Amino acid sequence: MSGHSHWATTHRQKDVNDAKRAAVFTKYGRNIIVAAQHGGGNPDTNFALRLAIDQARTVNMPKDNIDRAIKRGTGELKDGATIEDILYEGYLPVRSLAKAGGPDNVAMLIQTTTDNRNRTVSEIKSLFTKANGKIGAIGSVAFLFKQVGEIIIDHSGKDRDTAELDAIDAGAEDTEDIEENILALYVPFENLKKVKDVLEEKGYAVKSAGLSYRPIQTVALDAKAREQYDAFFEQINDHPDVQRVWDNLE
Repeated sequence: MSGHSHWATTHRQKDVNDAKRAAVFTKYGRNIIVAAQHGGGNPDTNFALRLAIDQARTVNMPKDNIDRAIKRGTGELKDGATIEDILYEGYLPVRSLAKAGGPDNVAMLIQTTTDNRNRTVSEIKSLFTKANGKIGAIGSVAFLFKQVGEIIIDHSGKDRDTAELDAIDAGAEDTEDIEENILALYVPFENLKKVKDVLEEKGYAVKSAGLSYRPIQTVALDAKAREQYDAFFEQINDHPDVQRVWDNLE
């Protein structure tokens, strides 16, 4: 199954842009808060929290910030509004290679965490409207994607074929090259923890792991349309409440 991944771009942006470090910590902290709200503050028994903490550590989030986010999620600290996890669904009209006679729609899923639902939906809608796109109702876009578990591994020291075979043996259903020595693995979401643990035991560095969406069918864009879309993606991805964006590009 092919699919368009922005993991590498997003990862580099969040790692190297020191000017946005506080905003990055806020994003990752909100993931921790939401995970603790739903499953408690113990990462040994709350796998979602364990993943959120691991991801926060990849951007060198201080331990004090992590501990404070956990306590906010469990209610031990009442120093802010409730954080909500909301998935928005939208379309952006662009010209595809498959439909040379007219525009096609890139389908997008936007995962957000917010302390103000009204503000977030208003701002996300505004970005879509300015780009001639549209936010849809629940289910209007999600049916075009398959919900999966995604694990990003660094296989430095092992060749790509060995890493792929190890991933398949562990339970991966599909793989995708992200950049040199970085491989994305897609697994049934219910098997995410098991596959992650097996790969770590084999010595692979897990860069991230969590819920993802893969397109059932993809759209191909010409160069001009792709430039237009990438500019819009950057606007959406840079919004302080946006955690991740998925699309159905090749």
